[in-house]
Formats: sequence, C-alpha cells, structure tokens
Amino acid sequence: MILREVMKDIHALRIEGDDRTDIRGISYDSRKTQPGDLFAAISGGHFDGHDFIPQAIEKGAVAVMHQGLKSAEAGQGAGTTFVQVQDSREALALAANNFYARPSQVLHVIGVTGTNGKTTTTYLIKSILEQWGRKVGLIGTIQYMIGHEAYTSVHTTPEAPEFQRLLHEMLTAGCTHAVAEVSSHALAQKRVDATVFRTVVFTNLTRDHLDFHNTMEDYFLAKAGLFSRLLDDDGQVLINYDDDYGRRLWAEGHRGYSYGLDAAADIRAEDICNTPAGLRFKIRIQDEAHAVESSLIGLHNVYNILAAIGAGLAVGVPMEVILKGISFAGNVKGRFERVDAGQPFLAVIDFAHTEDALERTIQTARTLTQGRVITVFGCGGDRDRGKRPRMGEIATRLSDLVILTSDNPRSEDPGAIIRDIETGAVRKNYRIEPDRKEAIRLAVQEAHIGDLLLIAGKGHEEYQEMGGKKQDFSDREVLQETIRHFTGKA
Repeated sequence: MILREVMKDIHALRIEGDDRTDIRGISYDSRKTQPGDLFAAISGGHFDGHDFIPQAIEKGAVAVMHQGLKSAEAGQGAGTTFVQVQDSREALALAANNFYARPSQVLHVIGVTGTNGKTTTTYLIKSILEQWGRKVGLIGTIQYMIGHEAYTSVHTTPEAPEFQRLLHEMLTAGCTHAVAEVSSHALAQKRVDATVFRTVVFTNLTRDHLDFHNTMEDYFLAKAGLFSRLLDDDGQVLINYDDDYGRRLWAEGHRGYSYGLDAAADIRAEDICNTPAGLRFKIRIQDEAHAVESSLIGLHNVYNILAAIGAGLAVGVPMEVILKGISFAGNVKGRFERVDAGQPFLAVIDFAHTEDALERTIQTARTLTQGRVITVFGCGGDRDRGKRPRMGEIATRLSDLVILTSDNPRSEDPGAIIRDIETGAVRKNYRIEPDRKEAIRLAVQEAHIGDLLLIAGKGHEEYQEMGGKKQDFSDREVLQETIRHFTGKA
C-alpha cells in the first residue's frame, strides 16, 4: 500500500519526500522495524521514539511519522519520507486501520471495559456467539483467539498495529464477530482509535491503575472514551446499573441495556443460588423470566453473566441460544479456578489484584465453606501504592488466616511492598513470607478438612517478575505440586 493511502484522513503538518512510497508494514519499536516499514515515533513514559529514528531507518524504515524530529534530525536517511503530525499516537491508530483495510467496518466488534470482569465476560460472549453458529475472534488478557486457534497475549489490548492486524486476520479467517477487552491504558493511549465498536460493555469501576491515571476521575474518563467510538446511530451499550460510575454513564442516554440486581435495571438477577458446582438464578427482562445455569461461581460472575446476556440480546441472539451459550461456557483460566490434587479442602486461584476484586473473591470463598478461609496474596511493585493498605484491611477482615507474600515486585523491594500492605491490617491473623512458593507451602500446611485456600493476585500468569526479570512461576503448578507432596500423591 502506498504511503498516501496509509495516511488517509491523517492531517499531515508537513511531508518531506515521496508520499507514493510503498509501505509493507507499520512499526513503533525500532528494534522490531522491518524493511519497508512506516515507523511511528511515539513519546512514551520511559523512552521517546524520536530518539530512535536513526535506528529505525537503519533497519529499513522507508517512511517516518513524527511530531518533530528533535535530536534525531541528524539521522535522516536518503530516500526516507518524513511525515510530521500533531499526535503520533492518534496518527498511528489511523494509519494501522488504513493499512489493514479498516476491518472493524465489516466485523461486528464488541468492546468490554471496566476494572473487573472483562476477561470472563468476553469468554461468555464468545461462547454465546459460537452457539449461534458464528466464528468469533477474541482479544484479551489471557490470550488472543481466532476461532479456536489461540495465540499468546502480550497486552490486554495491544498497540494499534497489532490490534488492527488481529481484526484483519479474524476477518480473513471467516470471523463475523470479535470480542475485545479494552483497557484504560489502551483508551488513554489511543490504541483503538479508528476502530468501530458496534456493542460496548461497561462492567464496573473501582480503584486501580492510579499510578497511570492519577485520579479516579481520569480513570473514569479514559474508560468512558470507549463509548465515543460506538457506531453512529446503531451502536448499543450494556452498563452495570449497580455501579455508581455505570449509572453516571447510563444517565448520558446511550442506547442499550442496563443490568444488575437493582429493580430499575433492564436485565436483573433474582433468586441467586451459589454453590461449589456453580450458579443457578433467574433473570428478569421486563415481564419475562428465564432460568440460568452456569459452572461459574460467585456473585461477581452473576454480573458477568448478565453483561454477556445483554450483549447477546444487543447483537440479536435468541434467548434460548444465549442461555445455552452461558451453560456451555467453562471456567476461565485463573478466574476463581478450582485446583484439585486430591486434597480434603477446596483450593482456588484467582486473578484478584484490586481492592474490589479481592473483597468479592474472599466473600465468595466464605459462602462456599463452613471452615476457614485462608488467603495468600501480595501486591504488584511499581504500581499504585495507595491500594496496598486497603487490600491488607480487606484480607485480614474477611479471612481467617492471611499469608502476605510477593506478587510481581518488579523493581521494588518485596519487603517494602508487604510493609505497605501490613499497615492496613485490622487483625493480627496474618503471617509474612516474601517467597511466594514458600507462602503457598505454608498455606497448604495450614489447611484442614473443610477449609478453603485462596491464592489471589496472579491467576493465569505463568511468571514472577522480580528485579526487572521474568521467571517461570505458576500458582496453579506450585499449588498442585505442594498439595501432592503433603498428601503423599506426588
């Protein structure tokens, strides 16, 4: 595709060179630039892409999109076309959309945003659409999927070139629908600009990522930005009416469905029965009532199911197919996932790493056992420190025993993170063990018949990030191995 076509609808402040240059790809990381690429120089939190323009040209970039060359002017190469734009991130999103032939104009793209519940909700929606006979793509935290083919996920919502490439590959593979988790980082960094969303789901908003957004208002406004990307006139929304921020969005008058337990919600749940085998409840939509059965556990999953049901209705899926899709959807990896290695107590791993998620997860655990709830958790390094004491308060208040340990300390001292958590403790019902593997071992030793052991914070993750390096680590595998060791079933 020639550069002029890639730059369609992008306001160029200045073009130096040939805008008919053939573009074979788009990159924003000079280390990954390929011959024939358009390189977009982006100013980030740690690095400025403008300083790496010479390296991109050396790697074969034939065109450079920039906001002003600055110190990189000396790196201009003969035959390279330079395009100055007002906003490199916005221009990158538009260019990627053009280069991959604007796939969201054909695909029905469903975006799911919110602090908690995005992953489970996307998998439920995918199951509903597949029961309807559609081929579906998925973009999210655990993995990217094109139909049933799975690929490793790098970011919950990838950068614009990868996002548009995935949509293009889904369309080429015969997908009719794509379901995507849309993170606040992605919205703030304009990764999904130019994408047309036909359906948007808002799950909830609770404290998280304030190291990036600074305030809850900034965090909310980033999330709310997804609604401005809805297809004109025909776009539909699904909003959690029980959430304060959800009601704020609903008041803006978007078309669609509200959901929740509140009697004013369009789609609401009644007569909820939560057991270790799963959920049973009724949903009421106006004067109609339907029975719902799912292998998922916990009140938080009632909300995820309601959101998915609403998305199905918005897309036009018949109710009987929606209910079948819910019942056929299995448990999601690392989301209140039971681990059974022959032990006489319940063991669960969960991704809960926010205040709200941890509270809901422990409350769910409490409903499933007459014994004790033993919680192992930590907080990530180089992230919002303000939530650490709050999570310490929640864990010690709701659990019988807490083992404070490391999550992904990254560049921080694990002990310092734990001390931050400890300041919020309301009871002396906790122990400290920075080594996560040893913490899980202590918890297994403590668990007795009828107890519930919860390992929270990492869920599906297969690594531990410490000192700037990622090491192999799986809560699931460590938990299974430890249980087998103590039960003699290794």
